[in-house]
Amino acid sequence: MERNAAFYRKLFFSTFCLSAFTVGGGFVIVPLMKKKFVDELGWIDENEMLDITAIAQSSPGAIAVNASILIGYRLAGLLGALVTILGTILPPLILLSIISVFYEAFRDNIYFSALMTGMRAGVAAVIVDVVMKMSIGVAKGKDPVSIITMIAAFICAYFLKINVILIILVCGVVGYLNYLRHLKNEKGRAAK
Repeated sequence: MERNAAFYRKLFFSTFCLSAFTVGGGFVIVPLMKKKFVDELGWIDENEMLDITAIAQSSPGAIAVNASILIGYRLAGLLGALVTILGTILPPLILLSIISVFYEAFRDNIYFSALMTGMRAGVAAVIVDVVMKMSIGVAKGKDPVSIITMIAAFICAYFLKINVILIILVCGVVGYLNYLRHLKNEKGRAAK
């Protein structure tokens, strides 16, 4: 893939449009990024997008910005990361600047309040869609350790109310140990 001005323009406007038309937070932008960069453009494969999502979620900061940084860096290094950061942060910056000027009018407007209430339902549906697709992606890998880890993490977060940071750290350690196990098995097969 040639990294010319047209490529960087497309990268910028892809992230700009995704950010401009995504309401509901970072988890909403993830399936849209997948659709754009995996399904439409074919610049990233599905497993890589799952990895990017996992890293973006477990890193400090907004998941949308983190995912954009990772995608941009993966596609075009540091310049790509800068382009996608700019494309991702400009729409909310512009919109929030406008809203802050007219905050009093928006806050008390019954139509705006009704609009926001309706949008919350849509956002919830999109987040459920992300969870389902990521869960299916883990299950498709057919790695029992990953599947058990996913189920255990859900139980710990939802039912046992364990701190999410602790869950992410433990899952990272389990994933790393699972990777070492796979690596050892590969070396054992290669030695035979």
